[in-house]
Amino acid sequence: MNKFHENFLLSRLKLRQLKLITVVAEEGNILRGSQTLNIAQPAATKSIKELEQALGVRLFDRSSRGVTPTVYGDVMIRHAKLILTQLRHASEELDSLEEGLSGRINIGTLLAASPTLLPRSIAIMREQRPNIAVTVVDGTNDKLMPSLRTGDLDIVLGRLPDYREREGLTQELLYDEPVAIVVGQKNPLAKKKKISLGDLCDLPWIMPSVQTSLRRQIETAFRSEDLEPPADVVESVSILTNHSLLLDTDMVGAMPYQVASVQQGLTILPISLAAQAGRVGATTRSDVELSATARYFMTVVRGVAEDIQKEMESR
Repeated sequence: MNKFHENFLLSRLKLRQLKLITVVAEEGNILRGSQTLNIAQPAATKSIKELEQALGVRLFDRSSRGVTPTVYGDVMIRHAKLILTQLRHASEELDSLEEGLSGRINIGTLLAASPTLLPRSIAIMREQRPNIAVTVVDGTNDKLMPSLRTGDLDIVLGRLPDYREREGLTQELLYDEPVAIVVGQKNPLAKKKKISLGDLCDLPWIMPSVQTSLRRQIETAFRSEDLEPPADVVESVSILTNHSLLLDTDMVGAMPYQVASVQQGLTILPISLAAQAGRVGATTRSDVELSATARYFMTVVRGVAEDIQKEMESR
């Protein structure tokens, strides 16, 4: 292809010309081709001639029986069909994205959403719409919220951030979840029927970092009883690390109830922190509308959240 042909194809070639030459080739006749496309025969003939003149080659041989593609016509028709097919696929994919049938969603997860809310939601979504690609990033608010604001994440699930962290974000409350105080089953505290926060002040603890809502809620619970929060603290939000530490040591841990309830070998201590229940929900950007894929995912999340709320109420 010379430079003129390339420039013409890039700047002046019309999709209706591509459609026209493919239909004319299939019909073997310009009149029938023009009728199929609902255009006048003179207009169809003129369009083909303009294309031939611009390319400098003859695309069809004419005869009394109709038209037959030349070797140049065969090349153009073959590529025209490929282009039209790709455009049709693009249209179908756009429709699919618009309906949330496929696409990609990037989800940030805080500790509270990791054991139940998020995995259940993903499992349901994958069953219903397996063509949706999912990326999950776990962390704490100070890591995930900046990624949400820059668009690297579409949604963050977990304990809703404090007021100071809400600027530019929209929060949707899904359910309230109590804080569970846990120990390993070998810990002497596991056998006690009555325990107060005062009994736990001087013990070694595993807690999330001070930047998290959960940590602030735990410390507020201590101070509300005129107690100093524990000073001997290992900061960790790693479920596996925390689980192993609680099993192998006499440390005390604090975690969302849903997280604690699925950890084998741990005992939830009989300490009620209902007043310090955490608000679990979804956080999104205020200035950007969710994609159809993300909107669909949120409908799944809401349904799962309702089930979790009922399960907690029945316990």
